[in-house]
Amino acid sequence: MNKINKVIKEEKKLIDKKLVELIDHIRKNNSSSLNTIIDSMEYSLKAGGKRIRPILTVKVAEMINGNKETAYEIGTALELIHTYSLIHDDLPAMDDDDYRRGQLSNHKVFGEGMAVLAGDAWLTFAFELLSNLELASEKIVKVIKLVAKNVGFKGMVGGQSLDLKFENEKIDLDTLIKIHSLKTGALFKAAILGGAYCGNPTDEELIALNSYGENLGLLFQITDDILDKTSSTEVLGKTVGSDEQSNKSTYVSILGLDEAKQKAVQSAKKAKKEIKIFDNNEFLIELIDYILKRKS
Repeated sequence: MNKINKVIKEEKKLIDKKLVELIDHIRKNNSSSLNTIIDSMEYSLKAGGKRIRPILTVKVAEMINGNKETAYEIGTALELIHTYSLIHDDLPAMDDDDYRRGQLSNHKVFGEGMAVLAGDAWLTFAFELLSNLELASEKIVKVIKLVAKNVGFKGMVGGQSLDLKFENEKIDLDTLIKIHSLKTGALFKAAILGGAYCGNPTDEELIALNSYGENLGLLFQITDDILDKTSSTEVLGKTVGSDEQSNKSTYVSILGLDEAKQKAVQSAKKAKKEIKIFDNNEFLIELIDYILKRKS
């Protein structure tokens, strides 16, 4: 685990540097009258996080000998989208959380209206970044279509809508998996396939990476539910037990803690199996164990 921790730390440092440069560029090229919305955008973007999604984009591109600089650009755009989703998830109308990444949620500092706009701003700016990628025009269109599908109503937004729809209702395991394959898994798939499009993947490789993304997203969500039950607010940097307080079904509430852990192990095994076709797959394999054993 020490090796992957080192790689993640190094890649996170590079990505954080790019995000700081992006904020600086935005401030430099916009009127001071927009400082409030930019402050709100910056507040959540700089709040921290593991940057797993952009790291995935870069490492998949590296694995298939794709363009890493383009992968960083795609990864940056996806991190902006992830930030938007967190800002909106925390709103009173959604998950109603007061803390995110160890600090007050965006709406607790800037107000609900400004938080909504900050999320909207990052989502739309992400597509501006994607439109300027150093790729052939047909590949740019393919990446934009990939991201739009996975973050819109067919993906992340759709998953969140189902999450709200079934709040206060008991649902079965298949429905829960459907919700999180969209809410969590879709953005992982966008990150992974976005990295693949930085090179020239075969159809077989794209199918394998898509399945890997689905299982990795499922694993991430199961471990998230387990930590929400077993960890603390101080360790996680967000309020624990919020899903239980909102009467939302989780893998732990449906399966129990021990069976949820078994389900996580099963998802990890499936994810590993999917990428056996790649020779240089060490990082993607190690990332599975990293997520399986994560503490925050």
